[in-house]
Formats: sequence, structure tokens, C-alpha cells
Amino acid sequence: MEKKITLPKHKFHIKKGDTVVVIGGNSKGQRGVVKEVIVEKDRARVEGVAMITKHMKPTASNPQGSLEKTEGSIHISNLKVIDPATGEPTRTGRKLNEKGKLQRYSKKTGNFIPDPSLR
Repeated sequence: MEKKITLPKHKFHIKKGDTVVVIGGNSKGQRGVVKEVIVEKDRARVEGVAMITKHMKPTASNPQGSLEKTEGSIHISNLKVIDPATGEPTRTGRKLNEKGKLQRYSKKTGNFIPDPSLR
């Protein structure tokens, strides 16, 4: 029996490498760079935001065990992209650029948001 592949329900307004601000929750107002987007759960990990503490068991290499701080995930709806031109949070849309390709743009200024993978 073949395993079913589930595709995401929609495209996200956030990509890995974007600078974002948290607009809701315990980390409201904090800014950071997106480290990972978890498509299956509609969540993202943001550098230095929503820190959680993990208890690490003792091992041969670490006989004491330890407490490790890592980033927790935040729901995508609680994040807004920072417009590179103004440094302000903005909503995003998609429109055709001069090459005829869909690209994200800032709804506040109308400027295109550069793709973080091409930086």
C-alpha cells in the first residue's frame, strides 16, 4: 500500500531567512530571523524567540546531563514580515515582477520583498 503524500493547504507569507516580528503570544514584539518553517503544523521557528528549556539525560559524553535552551515554534499567523525598505512590519501579497514571475511585495509600500534564499 502506497503512502499518501499530503500537500500544504496554502502558501505561506513567510519563508526561511525572513526577518519577522511576533504580533501575538508571550513573545509579542520580539524580532528575529526565521530558522525553519514547519509546513505540516503551520508553524515556524524564529531565532531567539519563544525560548524553551529541554532537560538532557546524562550520557557517556555528558555524565552530568544538562539544561538546553532552544527555540520553540510559533504559529505562522502570529508573525509578520519586516519590510526591508522601512523596517516596519507589513502584510504581504503576490504580484508579477518585470520578468513575469510571481513575487512577494509589501502592501504598505508596494515594494517587492527580495527572496531570502537569493541573498
